[in-house]
Amino acid sequence: MSADSKAGPAAGPAFVLPEAVPDGAQLWLVRHGQTEWSKSGQHTGRTDVALTARGEDEARALAPVLANVRPALVLTSPRRRALRTAELAGLRVDERTEDLAEWDYGDYEGRTTPDIRTEDPGWTVWTHPVPDGETGEQIAERIDAVISDADRLLDRHDVVLVGHGHASRVLIARYLSLLPSAGVGFAFDPASVTVLGHERGAHRIDLLNAPGGLAEAPPPPADR
Repeated sequence: MSADSKAGPAAGPAFVLPEAVPDGAQLWLVRHGQTEWSKSGQHTGRTDVALTARGEDEARALAPVLANVRPALVLTSPRRRALRTAELAGLRVDERTEDLAEWDYGDYEGRTTPDIRTEDPGWTVWTHPVPDGETGEQIAERIDAVISDADRLLDRHDVVLVGHGHASRVLIARYLSLLPSAGVGFAFDPASVTVLGHERGAHRIDLLNAPGGLAEAPPPPADR
């Protein structure tokens, strides 16, 4: 989670894009900017919270990072934190889809991991049940549909997906044909970019959890 800050956008993007796509087109994952709940570590699934002022600055700072991407398709979660991030980053949204919505945390919506662990010691979304929420298999089913749709374009065209933390980490795992729980191994911080590519039909990670244009201290772990 990002610490709140009044710092403005840095002079340029925090990383440099390659001159050419290594092997075919790429799947760009963008996580929305900071919200009050991402800042506090509260699990934010169905709740439609807005970006903070910091989050809006983070989203604007993504624009130079994404400026040279020419996607054939831009999909977003229907939550306003994702839609606003896409807008401020200069993306033209083609479609909103619930398949990119965040993990449904059920009864744990709005609660932090330490709070949940007072009732369920050792709980994480990756390893334990979510009462009245989604299972890993359920979120994987809808994420697999997104990947299948994107794959039809990735032989020639970039695709951009704007979404959330846990759901996007599941997407990275499923893109690599791993179990949903393998998403725990991939960091994906607010207002960061991950790029997924392919080589002779095999999926790969080209760039993971790259920060946008705002300089800030390294965030604490997302699952707290």
